[in-house]
Amino acid sequence: DGTELTAKPKRSFYAARDLYKYRHQYPNFKDLRYQNDLCNLRFYKNKIPFKPDGVYIEEVLNKWKGDYEKLEHNHTYIQWLFPLREQGLNFYAKELTTYEIEEFKKTKEAIRRFLLAYKMMLEFFGIKLIDKTGNVARAANWQERFQHLNESQHNYLRITRILKSLGELGYESFKSPLVKFILHEALVEDTIPNIKQSALEYFVYTIRDRRERRKLLRFAQQHYTPSEHFIWGPPRKQKSEGSKANKKPASPVSIPNSHISKHKKLKEPKNTSVSGSSAGKITEEKKVEFTKNGEENGQDEQEVNCDAVGQNSSEKNSDSDTSQLSKSEEIHDNTDRKEDTSHSKKDDENLNNDSGNHPGFIEEDLCNAENSSNDTSTDLQDNLDKDARSGGTTTKAKDELK
Repeated sequence: DGTELTAKPKRSFYAARDLYKYRHQYPNFKDLRYQNDLCNLRFYKNKIPFKPDGVYIEEVLNKWKGDYEKLEHNHTYIQWLFPLREQGLNFYAKELTTYEIEEFKKTKEAIRRFLLAYKMMLEFFGIKLIDKTGNVARAANWQERFQHLNESQHNYLRITRILKSLGELGYESFKSPLVKFILHEALVEDTIPNIKQSALEYFVYTIRDRRERRKLLRFAQQHYTPSEHFIWGPPRKQKSEGSKANKKPASPVSIPNSHISKHKKLKEPKNTSVSGSSAGKITEEKKVEFTKNGEENGQDEQEVNCDAVGQNSSEKNSDSDTSQLSKSEEIHDNTDRKEDTSHSKKDDENLNNDSGNHPGFIEEDLCNAENSSNDTSTDLQDNLDKDARSGGTTTKAKDELK
């Protein structure tokens, strides 16, 4: 089915959890079902047969070797040949213990037979062990056995068990060459394409060394097709950088005054005067008045004069000079944002109304008129201070502002 061939694979949670426990949290059982009688070691020392078949290890290595039908259809021997610290399908097979593992590694007879069992199974899969470091290659019968391996997927479980057992009994270094060989045959040579899912889901993650796992995953990612369906590693670097660039938030830097002046040049504001409250409410609120004068002769420069009128009698102890020194810091952020977003006359009126409803804010950054001298500004400030103390606004101050 074409839809199945193009379907994107999914990670197996069971596989990830199982292999994580194998690498970090062994053993997977709390209490042993049997006492530590070293049955796995005694089996490899040819003292007891494996159950339930009653066959000794020497008979398996000598008579079962090359008997592919028996190796294919018998499902009880694999747990004895490659023991683990976890329960398998054969209930008669016993779990390895840490003490038994140490004793197994010290027994040369057991190690020799264990390597012979590994070679026998490799030959069954169409692979041969070529040196003592674990490197493998195609066997003489690889075409026939690869075709069988590609179709009989229950053997993928056996390969996973073999890889785990290699790590348990002192042959961790044998894993990476075997997995690399399988990935090459599946992804590059395309001789066993059906095994690539199990190889990436299980075989790679039996390797305890993180660096070796990453090497294998990089190799697989380079040859995996289609490349966008590779899900066993991080996404492409260029894609991740692109997503970060798209998700990068805008810088919250305040809009510079030069940018505001640019917008001011594009507008021709009318003379407006907004009073924050009536005379009867002076004792409760502040009174702010903004006056904007625009020239209509097409000049590039504009002058905006602003005046802040006195506060109520309850604030008579506050120093007007201190308020004027801090007023640019208080209103700079709000004024900049409003000026940047107001592109119409209606927005200008809303800005004036909003400013008039906040009596404690004074707009000063745009109130430096070029036509006023320093002396005139000083006199005007004195008048404002007097009006602030008296609690009202004089007509004379308004005229001088204009």
